[in-house]
Amino acid sequence: MTTIDTSGTLNGGQNQAAQQLAGNFDTFLTLLTTQLQNQDPLSPMDSNQFTQQLVMFSQVEQQINTNDNLQSLIALNLSQNANSAVNYIGRSVVMTNGEGALQSHDDGTSSVDWTYNLASASAGTTLTVKDANGKVVYTTTGSTSSGNNDFTWDGKDSNGTQLPDGKYTLSVTATGSDGSAITTTVASKAIVTAVDMAGTTPMLVLGSMEIPLSDVSLVGAPS
Repeated sequence: MTTIDTSGTLNGGQNQAAQQLAGNFDTFLTLLTTQLQNQDPLSPMDSNQFTQQLVMFSQVEQQINTNDNLQSLIALNLSQNANSAVNYIGRSVVMTNGEGALQSHDDGTSSVDWTYNLASASAGTTLTVKDANGKVVYTTTGSTSSGNNDFTWDGKDSNGTQLPDGKYTLSVTATGSDGSAITTTVASKAIVTAVDMAGTTPMLVLGSMEIPLSDVSLVGAPS
């Protein structure tokens, strides 16, 4: 079973704050005892000030304990997310933000599959592929049929140069016969090959591309 040890990072600040509070409280009690022992019996000190300080220390201590409990809940949630993410390995996931993972195959080819939907038949459809930096690397015409249409890209740019595996984004622009824009949506599917737990949020690895769990809209059966 895979786990994430976040206790040191999450609790270090809380432990330091608690130790500092304890030290300050001990100092406060020492000063209070000394002042009480040396006060003028005919003119005793006002106890309201000491009471207010005791209440303040109590409130700070409660806040530190509350923060400590919240950090424990966060650590538990991160561990649960990590364990949940491991179950995605070997499964196909669908993304609907236009992103796709260009992946190499055993036969030496590369490809990424997208499905785009046209709300109605178009007079013209343009497919544009951008790399992870937002640079346009490939443009072609697409299907004009309404409904779902498949598009497989072999990873070659407009000059025929094979591009490296990684994240690419497909955008679809379609217009009707009257020149009006047609609503389009884009989805892609890829296999989860690993889970990256180096950060605070588990990332699903799709070949050379990583995505957070929040980008997944559908999960398929294990391959």
